[in-house]
Amino acid sequence: METQRILMRSLAVAVVLAAVTWTTTAEPNKVNSCCTKVSTSEVTDPIIGFHIKNENLPCVKAVIFETERGYFCSDWRQPWVKRKILQFLKDKPKRYDET
Repeated sequence: METQRILMRSLAVAVVLAAVTWTTTAEPNKVNSCCTKVSTSEVTDPIIGFHIKNENLPCVKAVIFETERGYFCSDWRQPWVKRKILQFLKDKPKRYDET
């Protein structure tokens, strides 16, 4: 009887550990809803999207660039950030509804 109780407790602990591991490793490329710190280094990978996030502590104001390698939190005040956004918008294919 005692062995069965220990086995059930061990199984419960294993299930909890598996659930925690699964939730922390699922969707590794999913960006957090905000940046708590930003980089001043220029993003050199091709940009496939971006988001501008306002400050909402503990989050800081940032531009989040999306690339094939992941997401990068960038300092919105850097001159290169504006250039990258304008270049992305210029190169982005325009969609028109043709009827």
